Amino acid sequence: MFRLSQGQLNLLETCPRKFQYSYLEQLAAPATPEQQASMAWGKRFHLLMQQRELGLPVEFLISDFSGTVEAELGRCLEALRTAVPEIFTTALSTSQTFRESEHCRTLNISGYLLTVVYDLLILDDLDAQVLDWKTYPRPQNPARLGKNWQTRLYPFVLAETSEYLPEQISMTYWFVQSQASQTDKPEPQSLKFAYSEAQHQRTKAILSKLLRQVTDWLQDYQAGIPFPQVPETSPLCKSCQFAVRCQRTKRSLSASRHHLLSLAEIPEVSL
Repeated sequence: MFRLSQGQLNLLETCPRKFQYSYLEQLAAPATPEQQASMAWGKRFHLLMQQRELGLPVEFLISDFSGTVEAELGRCLEALRTAVPEIFTTALSTSQTFRESEHCRTLNISGYLLTVVYDLLILDDLDAQVLDWKTYPRPQNPARLGKNWQTRLYPFVLAETSEYLPEQISMTYWFVQSQASQTDKPEPQSLKFAYSEAQHQRTKAILSKLLRQVTDWLQDYQAGIPFPQVPETSPLCKSCQFAVRCQRTKRSLSASRHHLLSLAEIPEVSL
């Protein structure tokens, strides 16, 4: 059974050929030092929040190390605690029926296993809250985040796998690493997305159509036909690590029109 996450759905909807390269053929460019540092910071913050939710001490994860990264982690954690103290409890309140960090759910649709992992899921008698920690500043265009498959898929799966009505479900992003995080007073910001029956039915229809397309693309791929590409005029190709592979750069297009350099024409590289 083919397993799909929100990130893979985003890629399938944006550029199917990039999905082929990234997931079917396991091709990827190495991350830059900046990207590696950002991913490491995000993993550490998520670990802090998970440890705290389990009732385990988190101080040693910060105080046992010295350096800017650890100090910033501590500031952002305390700033979030100040902003939303109600989520910094490991005990269920009188109305809550369930809460869990890194809660995983799966949903089987059309032979695909849709998988979601909630940073924190809080259920009570009337509402279901999905909370997600983002370790980058709050986006300037919330509408783009609303169209992201994470915002669409996470409430959808919860509605399909629980007794909660779509109107009882919400998803809140907390941006813990705000622009002010370099100071002593970080200012975490949030974006909350309510859910509805109309959104649920719209997501189901879009998802069903996309999965049918994926089935066709996979069958074609087995027959030697690659996944579709975005149009050549798409701005996405300019920043894509597979632009040369797809012959979507001036350099690659030029190479496709001329013979490759002979060995004698290749300049020697000094070691």
